[in-house]
Amino acid sequence: MLLQLFQQFSGIDAIMFYAPVLFQTVGFGSNAALLSAVITGSINVLSTFVGIYLVDRTSRRFLLLQSSVHMLISQHKYSSKAYVMGFAWSWGPLGWLIPSETFPLETRSAGFAVAVSCNMLFTFVIAQAFLSMLCEMRSGIFFFFSAWIIVMGLFALFFIPETKGVAIDDVRERVWKPHWFWKRYMLAEDDHQDVEKRTE
Repeated sequence: MLLQLFQQFSGIDAIMFYAPVLFQTVGFGSNAALLSAVITGSINVLSTFVGIYLVDRTSRRFLLLQSSVHMLISQHKYSSKAYVMGFAWSWGPLGWLIPSETFPLETRSAGFAVAVSCNMLFTFVIAQAFLSMLCEMRSGIFFFFSAWIIVMGLFALFFIPETKGVAIDDVRERVWKPHWFWKRYMLAEDDHQDVEKRTE
């Protein structure tokens, strides 16, 4: 759920939905603003392929952490194309990949359904609130999103375990149980078997 929240509260959909408006507010003409929005969308697509290439050559956590720094710097330099690039090779695709690798098979469909629902909810919230926030906060809107980028970077650093190369059947034992925080929510093997018996 938090991955989906961070994905939207990073400001990416606000930039993608309202790119022409944003470019016009910084002085672009209508045609130039529309062209810049098309270029930004193209960079988003191409950078996603970079993420596909890198995800198994580096690690999920490295991409998330690198991207958080990249996006934070890009926002303060007001470089939307660099910002979109950083998002598209990490938090964009990994916001969907990590939940698909996180849940064991018996809870995977329910867990992923919750993740998708949260993504749609937070997309709706940002889409509805952004223009009002922009009118009230003006350039301060970028500091709002920057604060969320810092929070999501810290979350990736401390709370997202590495799932690279871990089979779904081994997620519980190799990812969740050894994690310093999440292990407190994991059942012991005997308790887990008792739960499975009660649900049969």
